[in-house]
Amino acid sequence: MMGDLGRAWRTLCETRFQTGVPLSGLTTIRTGGPARWFLDVENEEEAALAWTAAQAVGVPVLFIGNGSNLLIPDSGYPGLAVHFGTGFSGMSLDGRRVRAQAGVPLKALAFFAADNHLAGLAFAAGIPGSLGGAVFMNAGAFSAEMSSAVESVDCLRPDGKRLRLSLQEARMAYRHTRMMDEGLVVLGAVLLLSPGSRDALYVEMAQFQTLRRDKQPLTWPSAGSFFKRPPGCFAGALIEQAGLKGFRIGGAQVSEKHAGFLINLGGATTTDFIALKDEVQRRVMERFGVMLEPEVRIIPEIPA
Repeated sequence: MMGDLGRAWRTLCETRFQTGVPLSGLTTIRTGGPARWFLDVENEEEAALAWTAAQAVGVPVLFIGNGSNLLIPDSGYPGLAVHFGTGFSGMSLDGRRVRAQAGVPLKALAFFAADNHLAGLAFAAGIPGSLGGAVFMNAGAFSAEMSSAVESVDCLRPDGKRLRLSLQEARMAYRHTRMMDEGLVVLGAVLLLSPGSRDALYVEMAQFQTLRRDKQPLTWPSAGSFFKRPPGCFAGALIEQAGLKGFRIGGAQVSEKHAGFLINLGGATTTDFIALKDEVQRRVMERFGVMLEPEVRIIPEIPA
């Protein structure tokens, strides 16, 4: 088996992988170095083969969707980056159920649902992520989360086998899921929605978009809300009360518009953002006794 996977790895290297692909352009915060190998995956079988073959030859693997909640080291990723992009963005309708692949942008998914007179995803129209990452971390906005729409989740295990989890089995809590605990990759999901009015849903999505534009620094690259909400309060409020609005390190800044966002003013590095994160955590802890936990997924440096 090891020999077969080794041969599969060599074949993928020769026929499907790109090398040295910059990952900064695949993250909304716009930092991070190149991937040693890169695969824009086309189907579930290819994703499974690439992951198992990489493990067989000792190569680490990073799965990327829209990169909206991701910080990648400035040195890059010395393994294989598997991207769920346009080739992995199918959607289909079965009554009130929408089946969607991991690479579907949340905005496209929300509008697809609205166009089919289905409610339950309007909150997600402005989240700059894709379905896979949103389900993986149970993303949310405006007091709603993906768990409110998910019926089941299709996952890939490290051994290359598929696994379908019910909503209950997926254990989706605030910015946390079973997939995160067990290192499962989300391939797609079935969303169970409720009947709705297309026109009313369009109005609702427009209202959410207006709220975002008014309150969030959407004109600057960021990873969205950088920290999770602490119990009983808001991370942005604590950061602002600690006097950190506008505080910057290098090209990374605590947004002057919304302190819960760390933004890229241009030329920022991941190192800048890590240093800024650390300082924000230190000062908030010093003043309020609250340790802010990042919502953003920070990929550790891996020796090449």
